[in-house]
Amino acid sequence: MKKVIATAALLLATLVPAAQAAQKIAVVNTQAIMAQHPDREAVGQRLESEFGERIAEVQKLQADLQELAQKMQKDGALMNDAQKTELERKGQSLQADLQLKGQALQEDTQKRESEEMNKIVASVQKAINAVAQEGGYDIVLEARAVVFAKDEDNISEKVLEKVSKGN
Repeated sequence: MKKVIATAALLLATLVPAAQAAQKIAVVNTQAIMAQHPDREAVGQRLESEFGERIAEVQKLQADLQELAQKMQKDGALMNDAQKTELERKGQSLQADLQLKGQALQEDTQKRESEEMNKIVASVQKAINAVAQEGGYDIVLEARAVVFAKDEDNISEKVLEKVSKGN
């Protein structure tokens, strides 16, 4: 009985490397594909048009606050206490408004940018899957995690082509 188990174990041990050797492996540089994605620039333009008014409003608040600070520094010595207090309150109000609107803008733009980037990531993943299936690859690894790969095993250009064509 021990001989049968030993023989079966030996047989399995010799078959596993043979099965692994038959796997076809590719590498892909997703970072480069993301950087060259045709929709990447359009995303920036969409976000800019979507948040343009709010960005301008925050920039105006910053300019107003800076102008107020310069006025306080320049004319502060000539102002009476009531005028100084009024300018300080106005400055505090502008600062609070700027902080509130700036933080809300930052959160909203980050959320929208994340949503748009998720769309790009999904299209890249879809293209990788399609190229891997077309090429008969069993495994696709991230190129940055691989120490060495032959150029013919790098499918990045094919994936970028497929993404550019819209999958």
